Amino acid sequence: MAVSPIDLFTSDIRFGPDGRVRAEPAAPAAARDGWRLTARHAKTAADVRADQWEIHPEADEIVSCLIGKIRLHLRPERPGQAEEVVRLRAGTAAIVPCGRWHRIELDVPSSIIAVTLPRGSRREGR
Repeated sequence: MAVSPIDLFTSDIRFGPDGRVRAEPAAPAAARDGWRLTARHAKTAADVRADQWEIHPEADEIVSCLIGKIRLHLRPERPGQAEEVVRLRAGTAAIVPCGRWHRIELDVPSSIIAVTLPRGSRREGR
């Protein structure tokens, strides 16, 4: 089998239960089974869906800023608590715990990579 480059910014990388790794066209999170790596260039709030919370009920998610600066917002776990904000600069990452609502905001245009098990993922407006 020939090995060729994969454009991470237009593909999702799927880690199958059979141990195989596949590059597939980018798709909504809930449309894929198995672990998924997603990389995206983000220039605007719309590129990171800053107006939406996201949750992954079956697994943690690692979010990494490759280039730029972003803020990872975590919804309060109990009423009255403050929103948690994690600032990520190029080359840093944070792990979002399984079942924790979160969203991203950009400080500058950025390249972001995330890895999670998207099965059952949901979004809702802020």
